[in-house]
This record gives sequence, structure tokens and C-alpha cells, in this order.
Amino acid sequence: MTRAGIGVIGAGNISTQYLKNLTTFGDVDVRFVADLDVDRAAAQAAEFGVPRSGTVAELLADDEIEVVVNLTVPAVHVEVAEQVLAAGKHVWSEKPFALERESGRSLLAAAQSAGLRVATAPDTFLGAGIQSALRLVASGGIGAPHGALTLMQSPGPESWHPNPAFLFDIGAGPLFDIGPYYLTALVQFFGPVARAHAVTSKARAERVIGSGPLAGQTFPVNVPTHVSTLLEFESGQTAQSIFSFDSRLGRTQFEITGDDATLTVPDPNTFSGDLVITRGRDDEETVASEGSAAGRGSGVVELVRAIRAGVPERASGELAFHVLDVMQSIIEAGDGRAPVDVTSTVVVPPPVDVDWDPAAATL
Repeated sequence: MTRAGIGVIGAGNISTQYLKNLTTFGDVDVRFVADLDVDRAAAQAAEFGVPRSGTVAELLADDEIEVVVNLTVPAVHVEVAEQVLAAGKHVWSEKPFALERESGRSLLAAAQSAGLRVATAPDTFLGAGIQSALRLVASGGIGAPHGALTLMQSPGPESWHPNPAFLFDIGAGPLFDIGPYYLTALVQFFGPVARAHAVTSKARAERVIGSGPLAGQTFPVNVPTHVSTLLEFESGQTAQSIFSFDSRLGRTQFEITGDDATLTVPDPNTFSGDLVITRGRDDEETVASEGSAAGRGSGVVELVRAIRAGVPERASGELAFHVLDVMQSIIEAGDGRAPVDVTSTVVVPPPVDVDWDPAAATL
């Protein structure tokens, strides 16, 4: 077996994090960066030592590229992924998997028909923080787990992002932009979601860009900016979550409550962080996480290794579709002020071994 050839479509901000890691990981070989703006693609390729850059068509014509990393904007994730599958290549997409269930199902069907994989971010749950928490819970470290509380509150990204309008459009907002990190992690702990209850709201109809060349310009807010949800899992466990761009108090919290203790889990939008076990008012223990914190692109390597081994990948299209289904159900529950059943499901594998390392050369 040899390293997998990787192509990257989309040379925007997030590509820097991916390229920084993927060009150093031992099991992959980044061969091409493509973008509608070929000059931007060339600049990213040059910065990270990638040998080729150019158009999407040129990338898809390269027979030595096995997996394409799709870093386009959410609105075209499915369209680009379908082009990649049609070219006979596996896909890793940034989240969200799709903007609605129908296109998500279509993408899964296209991959199955072609005998190819379509995997999707987030891969943060593969990092040391979440994996250490999963191993601790699985070992009985907090007793039987029965519930979770998660909070993601901020004033929104428009103060620092140079072009934030897309983050307040369909396919984004706090639920679709940040929710996948929390929901994917919750599914790792409790399994698939069975039912969603929700209340949603929008504080302002317009927002103002706070930095960069577009500073001072206004843009419309097309999605809820505060989402409060109660999730019921097939296992019988529950989770209460808030996703908000309407809070001046920035806060992240992720707690798993068990019979014997409550576990404070590291931020699921990161790959590392300490665990805190609280057994009582004056009984709190901090535990360092163990394992890899290599960063974005870890899931691409896990996908490649799964392909080589002929086993399912962990950040699978099925997992991403289930999270999409949950998010759509949350929105529908908020709109209708009534609970919505989640019809999809997913099989969750056990935690990765503590010595799992996406940076290592294993192929």
C-alpha cells in the first residue's frame, strides 16, 4: 500500500488549517489545490509546497488523486461532492453535509452506487479531548451516563469575520455552523437521536460587518440566531443544548452527567483539552486528555486508512446525514412549536485507541 493522493477544492480561510496538517501527515500526499480563483489556489499551493494548482476540472482529471477534500461554501457542498464522485474519487467535505435531507440522501445514494466513500467534518471528535472523555465514560468513570448539557453562546462572528454574511444564511447560523461539533460529539456519547424539541428566535433582521474592507456594510439575517433544544436519544438519555449568536457573554460548555459524577468535556470545536470530573461540591478532579491532537485533516487520514482496510470510516456520510437530520428536525420543531421525530439512525463505533495517530506513516 502507498500514500493516498489528495486534492483540495477551495482555497479559502479553512484551507490553511487543512493544508498545514495534510502536507505533513505520513499517509497522504497533497497533489493539487483548486479554486474558482486560480490565483488564490496557486498561492495556497505555493505556500504549502503542493506541486499543482488550477481549476476543479484539472484536479478531477488527475488519476493520482484518490480523495478530494471539499472546502467550498455550504451551498455547493453537495454539487461539488457529486462531481467528485462522478470522477471516481472519494470525498471528504467540510460541514454541513448538505443543506436539506433530500440532497443529503441523494449524495449518499450516489456514493453507494459508485462504490465510493463520502465522509464529512467535523473530525474534532477524533481528537484527544473527546476521545479521552469517551473512554472515561465507557470505563464507568462517572457511573451510568444519563444526560448532557451543552452551551455555545457568542455575539456572532460578524465583528471579526471579513465577509460573514454566509454565516447568517441558509445552511449556517449557530446551529448549522457550530452545532455539528456538539451534535456529533453527543451522538458519540449517547448514540442516535430519536426526537427533537426546540424553541428558536432571531434577535435582529440585519447585522453589520465589523472588520475588513467591508466594515460598516449591513447584511440580512436569514436563519435563527438563538436555538434552544431538548434532544431525546434512542438510548433513553437526553441532552439540553443552546446554540446562540445573540449573547454578549461568550461561553462554551459540554457536560455529561452520570450516576456518580459529572464530566466536563473539552470544547468539541477543538481537538484537545483537559477533562474535569466533579463528584461533589468540594470534590473536583482535572484529568489531562490522552491521544492525538493533530488537528483538522485527521478525519481525512482516518478515511484513507479505512478505505485501505476495507472498514467503515468514523466520520462517515451516514453519521453526517444523521446530524443533518437532527438539525433539520430542531428547526422544524422550533417552527412548529412541537416535537419532531428523527427518522435516520447511525451505528457508533467504540473510541479509538489512545495511541491512534493521524500524523504517523502507516501505509
